Amino acid sequence: MSSRAHLCTRMEESASRFPERLAVADADGGVLTYSELNRVADAIGGYLVEQGIVAGDRVGLVLPKSVMAYALLFGIMKARAAYVPVDWTNPPERIAQILTNCQVRLVFADARKALIEGVVASIVPVDNASFESLAAHAPLVSNAAERTADDLAYILHTSGSSGIPKGAMLTQENVVSFVAWGADSFDVTEEDRFGNHAPIHFAISVFDLFVPILRGASVHLVPTDLGKDPKGLARFIAQSRLTVWYSTPAILRLLSDLGDMPQLDMTSLRLVLFAGEPFQIPALRRLAELLPNVELYNLWGSTETNACTSMQIPRPIPESRLEPYPIGQVGSHCKALLMDEEGLPAAAGQEGLLHLSGPPVFRGYWEKDESNFVLRDGIRWHNTGDVVRESPDEGLVYVGRRDRRVKRHGYRIELAEVERGLLRHPAIAEAAVIALPDRTAGCKVIAVLVAKTEMAPSIIELKTHCNANLPNYMNPDVFTYLPALPRTSSNKVDYQSLIRKSQAEFGTP
Repeated sequence: MSSRAHLCTRMEESASRFPERLAVADADGGVLTYSELNRVADAIGGYLVEQGIVAGDRVGLVLPKSVMAYALLFGIMKARAAYVPVDWTNPPERIAQILTNCQVRLVFADARKALIEGVVASIVPVDNASFESLAAHAPLVSNAAERTADDLAYILHTSGSSGIPKGAMLTQENVVSFVAWGADSFDVTEEDRFGNHAPIHFAISVFDLFVPILRGASVHLVPTDLGKDPKGLARFIAQSRLTVWYSTPAILRLLSDLGDMPQLDMTSLRLVLFAGEPFQIPALRRLAELLPNVELYNLWGSTETNACTSMQIPRPIPESRLEPYPIGQVGSHCKALLMDEEGLPAAAGQEGLLHLSGPPVFRGYWEKDESNFVLRDGIRWHNTGDVVRESPDEGLVYVGRRDRRVKRHGYRIELAEVERGLLRHPAIAEAAVIALPDRTAGCKVIAVLVAKTEMAPSIIELKTHCNANLPNYMNPDVFTYLPALPRTSSNKVDYQSLIRKSQAEFGTP
């Protein structure tokens, strides 16, 4: 592929076409036009090269979202290095673990937090004054001719089921193939205004941060402290006149339930995308009713591939619909293959492990083996670990994670299916189901629930509901309530936290 398979080249093209258009804005009043973004990124790239950073090096980011952080992404990539973002609110030990694992050469860190002294040789504190100094540095001598599609763009870490951070390496080709598909699929123009809710270390942010630069659109960064404030978030969407919004269903549920959206002018919105977990139909139906003129899409992807499938939600959502919508059709930028447990193509209509190939599929994990890749007919396929089946009418139907399948008394149980059964109860708002080892049964199934009402359903009522909605062998052994489910910084259910809590409460053999 040409140098156009590089985010910096695509940003430079937009800077040439739309020099005075807004590229990025943050909630503190920081703004950069495309010409300013390109100039500042060149200066940061020049500074990094002067510090000895070369192609393939890793540069860490331990910063809250801001215009400064956004410019640093491009400055790092202009030096042909890869950015390694870390949740700046994480404990120092986890930050150190990730930065050390990736052998970062230099770290840009928030000047207010000295979290990582001694982890790397070079730490650059970032505040307004130091950023102005960086932005005034002598610019990078253009290296556009040396850029390649195989340049590493970033490393994002995902804990997976083990809780041990894994660094997924994505190249410029991986990212550009995805954002180009996104820009084309959703008809993005220079008039669009994207909201960026997800933190930079979360894969959903890749869409918000980089699709706009292909078309000269703008991205508006949501500050961390506003991220879970539904009323403040709804006002941000309205006041920023956003046209495109992408987040997890959990955030959209908060917005529709508590954001007072009917009191706000949301008419600028034309597109709402969601991913990360199934969107339960009652909550999705309410959102659709609140945003009658907005196109809604369910996307599916992972840190390793970004989004690879999509399905437009029909309007209106039929009252008869109970199950979450499928993840839909595979995008034109990749190919999919369903394989059974023996590694053979799954029969039509049967469940299989979803495998992906093509330009968006990541290079691999940092310093890890290739065990999640298989070679078939000369093609390298990534085993996503997701179990799906193909519907002739709706495309791919998400069944659950392979690592969330357990056996109890000889029966195979899909924990996500138990969750879906519990959520059919009208008084249950959220459900997370986990399994703990058990010598007799193989595992103990525990349902952690959040009630919609002050008077939560009784255990007898829940068991009666499960008997009517699930096979007997799937009924949970234990029911427990929480005010809210714990969530990760990327707003996914924190199953590892629930497992630890349940082990402490119920014990393991």
